[in-house]
Amino acid sequence: MITENLNQIKESLPSSVTLVAVSKTKPVEDLQEAYDAGQRIFGENKIQEMVNKFEVLPKDIKWHMIGHLQSNKVKYMASFVDLIHGVDKFKTLKEIDKQAKKNNRVINCLLQAKIAKEETKFGLSFDEIEKILISEELQNLKNIKIVGFMGMATFTDNKKQLEEEFLSLKAFFNKHKTATIKDNCKLETLSMGMSGDYNLAIDCGSTMIRVGSSIFGNRNYN
Repeated sequence: MITENLNQIKESLPSSVTLVAVSKTKPVEDLQEAYDAGQRIFGENKIQEMVNKFEVLPKDIKWHMIGHLQSNKVKYMASFVDLIHGVDKFKTLKEIDKQAKKNNRVINCLLQAKIAKEETKFGLSFDEIEKILISEELQNLKNIKIVGFMGMATFTDNKKQLEEEFLSLKAFFNKHKTATIKDNCKLETLSMGMSGDYNLAIDCGSTMIRVGSSIFGNRNYN
């Protein structure tokens, strides 16, 4: 079933869109099946779970940290994580830089923009992101690279509202794409859209989608 689901989604995606298979709470066997079907990018939202899976699964997998990030846990994944989606504090960027340096790597990061109307979603306002992008402090971080933005839309069936939220981030992304090019900042990735709304997100300009239940089936949180 996983293979079928994966192939179906991949066939429907434009070539410009990267699929992150969200494998949180799923057993290693499920990830292995997706891997055997050709999937190489997996997203986890808990660092310990990602570390455990990293240790037993093939080493050419690209691991994306998609959950809310606590600075004190960055060190556990700094040696292997490929992309961190949810950076919503400058302090976290500094910690990622510090841990990446210890591992002699540069870690790719997305700044998380708050586009949802809900109060519960994490993220930076557009103003806060701009301040980070133009700050001198950012230039001192040699072991991170900001490669784009991530946004999570409101959990709603209101298509017009979702579209507005996605398009607001796309416009902001376009504005800074060419304006902000530094050694450690080149905006190429716009991560928007999940199982329920990724088609709309793609229509609105997303270049990376995070899909879990449509590939692996519903999650078991027990």
